[in-house]
Amino acid sequence: MSLAKNVDLLRRLPRLDGLRFAEFGRSADAPSPLQEVTGFGGNPGALRMFAFVPAQLQKPRALVVVLHGCGQTAAAYDLGAGWSTLAEHYGFALLMPEQQRINNGNTCFNWFSPEDTARGGGEAQSIREMIAHMVGAHRIDPRRIFITGLSAGGGMTSVMLATYPEVFAAGAVIAGLPYGIASNLREALDGMFHSPVRPARELGDLVRNASDHRGPWPKISVWHGSADRTVNPGNANEIVKQWLDLHDLPDAPMAETIVDGYPRQAWWGKDGATLVESYAITDMAHGTPLGLADNDQRYGVEGAFLIEAGISSSYHIAKFFGLTDWIADAAKAEAGPPTKPAAKPGLSPAPHLARSIRAAVAEQPSESKQEARSFDLGQIITRALTAAGLMK
Repeated sequence: MSLAKNVDLLRRLPRLDGLRFAEFGRSADAPSPLQEVTGFGGNPGALRMFAFVPAQLQKPRALVVVLHGCGQTAAAYDLGAGWSTLAEHYGFALLMPEQQRINNGNTCFNWFSPEDTARGGGEAQSIREMIAHMVGAHRIDPRRIFITGLSAGGGMTSVMLATYPEVFAAGAVIAGLPYGIASNLREALDGMFHSPVRPARELGDLVRNASDHRGPWPKISVWHGSADRTVNPGNANEIVKQWLDLHDLPDAPMAETIVDGYPRQAWWGKDGATLVESYAITDMAHGTPLGLADNDQRYGVEGAFLIEAGISSSYHIAKFFGLTDWIADAAKAEAGPPTKPAAKPGLSPAPHLARSIRAAVAEQPSESKQEARSFDLGQIITRALTAAGLMK
């Protein structure tokens, strides 16, 4: 979806209330599962607090903080990115702060404003107060708090990871910016459109100077569309550099793989756990990438700055946070030792058809994104059906 189409869709959102998205799960006109919470503590940034806590929570209890982008509300971004559906399915609590127009006319989090981006004040402190409230009210494990956000919400995610690094186990920034590169609107626009290149040490020092914390640092996942014309894709590289410096990791990625058709780079620590990862969503404009997850579920619905890309960023981020094993583990515990069904003579268990199609697509030559999209779909489906044992 192009930037022009995104902007047009955003302008028309009030007139889209008759549209139905039943095939994606929760419909667009269904009431939001988010509940507003008031009286959560100090609120110097004058933000609103919304939360969702499913009936069953995995143990130890986890919390994900999700920050919307400009022109969005907490409920609209939740519907689009599918976070409450993920929270219900995998059993974690959800906190979604919301910006107000009295603070920013475009409802952007003020990720560049000094009074909102320093520890102990403004919007950053408001979000910290909300987290403390959730921890106390729902017995959240302080070691299992995570944060993610899109665009200005991505910029504010960088702020929170920098100013309160001891609070978070991990974060994920989608189409956002590094911490500390702007202290006014002019610098913010320069960072958005041009993404000046800075030395890694300088970027790391911006975070080190934001608090007295000296490690260990949160791990981070970075997502950006290569065709983003709103926030320059070079910002993804700068975010990665900032956190590689903090984790004392080399510039060169330790692994480069393809996930759902897109390149992923990863860096890990001495214990083998991934500390920094980066996804480049080829040919995608500004927004959050949506698609089928590994479990063949779809989380969220397409909309303004919520782009069908064939990869579910929300699911992969939840997986990076370590939140997607709970259902499988619970099922194993309840079912007891697995039993292997007897195979019929001459037949082998057929793999899931959707996975067979994805695997066949992944085998296609990757000279360019355009060429990868021009292959014969009929051949792909035939190959997948054959692999699934449904065609000879």
